[in-house]
Parts: sequence; structure tokens; C-alpha cells
Amino acid sequence: MIFASVALRDAEGALLAHGQSVGGTRWSKGRRLSAGDIAAAHDAGLNTLTVARLDDGDVAEADAAARLGTALAGEGVVALPPAHGRVNLAAATAGLLIVDARAVDALNAVDEGLTLGTLAPYARVAAGEIVATVKIIPYAVSGDTLAAAVACAVPLRVAAFRAVTVDLIQTELSGQSAKAQAKTDAVTRARLAAIGAVAGRSETCAHDIEALAERLAQPTGAAITLVTGASATVDRRDVIPAAIVAAGGIVERLGMPVDPGNLLCLGRIGGRMVIGLPGCARSPKRNGFDWVLERLVAGLSVTSADIANMGVGGLLPEAERPQPRAATGAAGVVGAIILAAGRSTRMGGPSKLVADLHGRAVVAHVVEAVAAAGLPRPIVVVGDRAETVRAALDGQAVEIVTAPDFADGLSASLRAGLAAVPPEWRAALVLLGDMPRVTPTILRALAAAATDDATIVVPVRAGKRGNPVLWGRAHFGALRGLSGDVGGKALLSEHADRVVEVAADSDGVLIDVDTPEALETLRQT
Repeated sequence: MIFASVALRDAEGALLAHGQSVGGTRWSKGRRLSAGDIAAAHDAGLNTLTVARLDDGDVAEADAAARLGTALAGEGVVALPPAHGRVNLAAATAGLLIVDARAVDALNAVDEGLTLGTLAPYARVAAGEIVATVKIIPYAVSGDTLAAAVACAVPLRVAAFRAVTVDLIQTELSGQSAKAQAKTDAVTRARLAAIGAVAGRSETCAHDIEALAERLAQPTGAAITLVTGASATVDRRDVIPAAIVAAGGIVERLGMPVDPGNLLCLGRIGGRMVIGLPGCARSPKRNGFDWVLERLVAGLSVTSADIANMGVGGLLPEAERPQPRAATGAAGVVGAIILAAGRSTRMGGPSKLVADLHGRAVVAHVVEAVAAAGLPRPIVVVGDRAETVRAALDGQAVEIVTAPDFADGLSASLRAGLAAVPPEWRAALVLLGDMPRVTPTILRALAAAATDDATIVVPVRAGKRGNPVLWGRAHFGALRGLSGDVGGKALLSEHADRVVEVAADSDGVLIDVDTPEALETLRQT
């Protein structure tokens, strides 16, 4: 690949190496320069442009990233559309990420221009969460380089959590608190629910070998039995491991190199796994027990050797929580705010939001896309002709809020929507109610690209940025501070380092209904 500053006459057909303004118009990096572009650059007083030009046999960054992403997307993992040489891989289901660390190292050793980053092996992920990212550094890599990388790519996969039944037995001594037992039961049920397991029988028995062995030997439909001891297990002759053996089972492991969680006991009775819980499992804070339970619920085997290998990274932060990672990385979920308070002045009378489009109101198409994307119940902001919009959404799963100062412009609607955002949202997609061609696919892709609460994600189609835009919670304060008829795009340049661009799957991110002519065009498609 050629990368150089060249005279305008030599730039036609090449890729623009860096984004820049030309004659008042912003040209994005990677733009294929046409004869018209060269003329416009000349008229703007430019003599040279820094460009990249592919050699024969080179593979453009987007195609290279897409091919490598496809090779890496194994069971339970999907490759998202490429954007600027990057392909994110997302979990298609909740579970544990299975990744071959040596294979990742080998792939990254092929060429410095081609990179793969992943979450840690056995990371717990939620559906839609980004588990890995492929980035092509230059604008292209050679076909031989790409072929070598694809050849050594070992697919990532997510071992899905299964709805297995898990029983709980709590041993008790005289004078033990019933309140403490109830709390342990509640914490355990919440822990199981978080990974899709089913809480089965919950019972108590005396803290002695014979009583516990009798309970453990009873036939059960559970795949896993958890045992919380009234006292800690520190020896294989203690009550829990001894009862497992007395019930006809074997003890796989006593103790693990994970703290909190050292005093875990892992056993087996026939095909049923038995886990003697460490005392820290009474708390919802994440501990070594979670590492073992999650693997078993995901259908993975856990041996004594597996536990012995958990020491690296086994010193857990005290504040770590047991909840799985949400939609895309950090705690919390991604929601949607639909702005539907405008006055439709360019429509010349009727509200564009409730105009009929293939049998449904324009704004109803937007609401349906949010639902189909699997996002939470959206917040719909109304203002002008509010009751008409409410009627058009009758029966839809939405939360409607009113912007009393909607006449002040788009910023007023945005403030009203943000004020209604629930605390568990870590990011919000801000949709315009007059963009009925936005697809569930792009909404899911935007949500999946939000890696933390400071990320901003924008869709790109044919080199143009469109709507909706996803804003992490860290930017909500700045958005509420806007005034006049401006939306969040006014802040994009201030936070350029946080902006992630995602390739859109259709022109819907660029199409709105502002005029009767625009509406009629949509009706014909």
C-alpha cells in the first residue's frame, strides 16, 4: 500500500488518509477521491492531499476486518458490521467467553497492522456485549497477511448459560439464626437467576455427616446441589466432604486459589455436582464460588486441575458484584429516548409523527424498531399535539413524558427525556420520532458498541453520520445543559475521542419525514 502526500493530479481514485475540511465541507478519512473531489480541493486552494492507494493484492481495511471477524465468530458469537477497519464481535447469548489465549497471541504476531483484543477467558457476558474487537491499523493489508491471520484464527465462542435446576441445603447447629438462613436462601436464588439457572429445593438439615449424607443420597432432578455449612470446611474429614463420600460420591477438590472463596469444596455424586460453599457465598459479592458455578451452569466441566489453574487473577476486588455484564460491557442497560414533541412546521399543517405510513403512524414505526431490537420500554417525549401522538401509540409498550417547553426547541425535548431515564440505564439512544426507516439491526449494533458510560456511538452510511446517536450516562449532564433548537450533535466535536462510528445496514439512519414530499416518497417504498 502506498501512503504519501501527493499532488492533486495524482490523488484521484486514492483514499483520503486523514479527515479534513475542504471548502467548508468535512471529508471523512478513507473517502475515495473522485474527479469532482479533486476539482473541489483545487477550488479550495489545496495543492496536495495525503492519500493511501492500494497495491495489487491488497485487501481494504473494512473487507479485511470483516473476513477476519467472520473467521473468529464461533458458536454464540456474531461479527458486527465493519466500521473504519474495525469489526466488533458480540455475544449472541448470555454465558462465558471461551477463548484460546495462545491462538490470540499467534494471530497478533502475524503482522503489526492486524490486531485482535478479547475479554479474558471465561469472562461472564450478557447477550449483545462486545467480547472482542478486530482492528486493521492501515487502510489495507496484503492478501497473504490476511490469509495467514485467518489460517491461525481459532473461533471464539460463548458457552451459553442453561436453565439447569440447582438445589440448596443449609446445615444448622443449635441456636443458628433463621434470619441468616433466609438471607442465604435469597442471595442464592438471586445468584442463580442472574445466570438463568432454576432454583430447586431449599431445605435444612443438622450439621453432621450422617444427616447431610442422607439428604445428599436422596434422588433429585437437580444438576447441582449447593451445601452451605454451619461451620467452615477446612479438612476432607469435615462434615460436607465426608458426607459427599458417605452418600456414594467423590470429592474432586477442597480449597481453591481464589480469594474470597478459598474454602470451596467440589464433589460429585453420580452425574450430579455438589458444591460445598465457602462462607463468602452468603454475600452477593463476587467470589470464587461464582467462577465454579458459572462454568457448571454453562455446561463446562470443572476439575481439580481447572480450579488449581484459577490462581492468576484469583485475588478478587472486594467491591466486585455478581451481576453479569449488560448490553455491552459495563453494568446497566441501554435504553431509548424517542423525541416526538416537534411542531412539524415544514409539513404545512398535519403532524408528521402521526401521518399514516403503511397502516401505522410514522412514530409507531420507530417504537416498533426499538421493541424489535430487544431494548427496554422506550421513553417517548411529546409536546405539540401531545394527545394525538399519545393516541397513535395507544397499546404500545412506552413511557410517555411531556416537554412543557417544547416550543424552545429540540434541547427542551431532550432534557425532558433525560429527566425520565431510570437509574439502571448506563446509556441512551436518542431517536427522532420522524425516522421510521431506522432498523432494529442498527439499534442493536449501536447498543453493542457502547463499551462504557462515556462512549458516544453514531451510525454512518455512505460516509455520512446519521441518527440515532447513543450517549453514555457520563454525557447526560452536558446534554441537559444545551439550549435552543439543537440536539446532542452539537457536543460531538468536543468529545471526538469518545465517538465510535458504526456502519449502518440501510439508509434509514439518514431519512426523516420533514415534508409532504418526503412522506410520499416513503409511502412508495
